[in-house]
Amino acid sequence: MPDILKSITDELPNTIRDAIFEGANIVLYTDDKEFFKTGEKRIKEIVDKIKKRIELRADQKILAPQEETDKTIRALVPEEAGIVNIIFDAQRSIVIIEAKKPGLVIGKQGSIINDIKNSTMWLPVVQRSPAIPSKITEKIRSVLYANNTYRKKFLNDIGKKIYKEWNPEKMDMWVRLTYLGSGRQVGRSCLLLQTPNSKILLDCGINPGVADGPERFPYLDVSEIGDLNSIDAIILSHAHTDHSCVIPYLYKMGYKGPVYMTAPTRDISALLALDFVGVAYKQAVSPLFKPEHIKEMVRHSICLNYGSVSDIAPDIRITFYNAGHVLGSAIVHINIGNGLHNFVYTADTNFRKSRLLDPAVNHYPRVETITLESTYGSRNDVLPPRKETEEKFLELVRETIKRKGKILIPELGLGHAQETVLRVEEAIRTGKLPEIPVYIHGMIWDINAIHTAYPDFLSTSVRSQIFQDNNPFTSSIFKRIGSQAEKNQVLEGGPCIIIATSGMLMGGASVDYFKNLAGNPKNLIVFGCYQALGSLGRKVQEGNTTVTIDKDYGGETIEVKMQVETLNGLSAHSGRNDLIQFVNRMNPKPKKIIIHHGEQSKCLDLASTLYRQNRVETIVPRNLETIRLK
Repeated sequence: MPDILKSITDELPNTIRDAIFEGANIVLYTDDKEFFKTGEKRIKEIVDKIKKRIELRADQKILAPQEETDKTIRALVPEEAGIVNIIFDAQRSIVIIEAKKPGLVIGKQGSIINDIKNSTMWLPVVQRSPAIPSKITEKIRSVLYANNTYRKKFLNDIGKKIYKEWNPEKMDMWVRLTYLGSGRQVGRSCLLLQTPNSKILLDCGINPGVADGPERFPYLDVSEIGDLNSIDAIILSHAHTDHSCVIPYLYKMGYKGPVYMTAPTRDISALLALDFVGVAYKQAVSPLFKPEHIKEMVRHSICLNYGSVSDIAPDIRITFYNAGHVLGSAIVHINIGNGLHNFVYTADTNFRKSRLLDPAVNHYPRVETITLESTYGSRNDVLPPRKETEEKFLELVRETIKRKGKILIPELGLGHAQETVLRVEEAIRTGKLPEIPVYIHGMIWDINAIHTAYPDFLSTSVRSQIFQDNNPFTSSIFKRIGSQAEKNQVLEGGPCIIIATSGMLMGGASVDYFKNLAGNPKNLIVFGCYQALGSLGRKVQEGNTTVTIDKDYGGETIEVKMQVETLNGLSAHSGRNDLIQFVNRMNPKPKKIIIHHGEQSKCLDLASTLYRQNRVETIVPRNLETIRLK
């Protein structure tokens, strides 16, 4: 593969002025207008032969001026498409068209897009604008497309590394996996996958149940890592902070390589990282990293869609599949050494269909080893039917409203919160709940906005609602709370539902609401997401009648008189039966299962059951253990 660019250009007209890499993809620039318009058939023939993605673009010298192109686009695209922004990525001859209705920009069978391309020579890329304005999405797109000389060079350098000469027959091939976090614990997910040729980091997050100290972070000082730039790539499965939040720190410490993820994960992980920095400043402590390091993460991101196969190193190829857990969450299928070993990193999954997402995918081309979470892996973690749990939730809310109380729902900002938003919106719209105020506080509002920008990642039913202009996230029943004065009005007002971060009462607006509402038996707190060991939420959930708030939030002791309820059937994680069914219905069946991301007893319990049922090797590693996969 080292001469792949020359091999391609030798088969094409001499109008190809440049041939470069964009990660694993190959981009050709031509200064021949006619070949740019008609050369796709010839390009496709080469793609079929070499099995690599090739894109043909116009050389800058034949591009129409930006001002003229802007006018052409607005003239060709119908007004009802709702163009919000037109961004020129001049270094790469791409024009990004953000619109409320992308389908109307594309046109029937791509007719409008083709007209734009042929009349301006720019390559149009259409993106959906969020139905709720999103500053984070705007900032991310500006980072990716403005002054893009660096990013163009970065992607080309990545391609050179991917296509460098590699011959598996000249080395003793092996594959091993080292646990730097999430071994027999929930949190600080971080795995190091190594071959003789490559090092790949799978996730890198914090331990949400630990406020400070070394137990909060993965073991990044191991000899296997050494220089951070010996890591060829980072793969981020999803945006939750226990998987993502240390990645900007790696850029702070000098890492300059790529991080692979889906586009929604990129946007949300950047937002959560910014919130992580903001919380540190509020607590008057030095943050682990700064906003400029989050910007570096975004600049070095490479986004893949579900089902898209991509080389990330000479001997490693990955494919993302829907994990069913949160927006953009991915199961990562990793093909190592041209079929030597196939490893599936499932990260967090939900094998049940939810309102928000379709269930996790468990059919892959080939599989030898998989990882499996065990957050709800014990025999006591059999989740009740979702419908039954939702009915109980509605009953609890109705009872609380009847006694003039308030309902506090502490939420993880991502995933679980949006499921709650959809549930409440439908219940009020259909009359199952009275029309009372529903207040959203914290970053949930911003994450809702990101959901509206990526409907293709949502469940079939929600996607259909959005496309029919019945977007549940933009319902008028939701009120955003952003100031102390607004918060005081909520506390002084009548019955209402309050959806606030954080889900474990470890910080954020939910702690303030809890302090004010806990002493009144008319009020209700509902826990629907996982409560980590040591968290305030776990202590309240376990029935403590007095709890002490973290010193950063006042440090006072609170008497808990409000009604406390836990509804496990609403989790964004697979329950025990779902985890077992995920394995039982896998195709093909794995030969080795690695159990992690769970409290020790749950890991061991699930591993024992899967071994008995399937007679397949199960492993429950501790942190710092290394497993040889091949």
